[in-house]
Amino acid sequence: MDRIDSGSRVIAAPPATVYNALLDRTALEAWLPPEGMRGRVEHWDPRPGGGFRMTLTYLDASDAPGKSSDATDVVEVGFAELLPPERVVQKAVFEAGDPSFAGTMTMTWQLTVAGDGTEVTVTATGVPSGIGQADHEAGIASSLANLASFVEAS
Repeated sequence: MDRIDSGSRVIAAPPATVYNALLDRTALEAWLPPEGMRGRVEHWDPRPGGGFRMTLTYLDASDAPGKSSDATDVVEVGFAELLPPERVVQKAVFEAGDPSFAGTMTMTWQLTVAGDGTEVTVTATGVPSGIGQADHEAGIASSLANLASFVEAS
């Protein structure tokens, strides 16, 4: 059975606000990098069939060497589906010399009304074997916490 990494969080903002944060370059740079990283978007094309390239830099690479270099993870992300304000499906490919990080990972961001807020559920399939499930799910949780802080402060 294929591994599924996931996380969810209720965010005190309407789905449209959360959806917009998923498709805004500046917002994505601010909230997507998990704790201990910063991100830079190198190109941006927010449409089905478009995508972006992001370099994630470890603030301290001594504990977690990067996939692309000692201190970075570089990922090319394509937008496979954009269904406002309910879902964003991304196809992510890491730049890495190590074959355990090869392949295309699908990240689905599902947005569901939850009272006055939005439940955001992230599921990842096709996760490269070199990415540990516990670490990946901790990273998803961290990004969701960042997303909540970002949109709830707006």
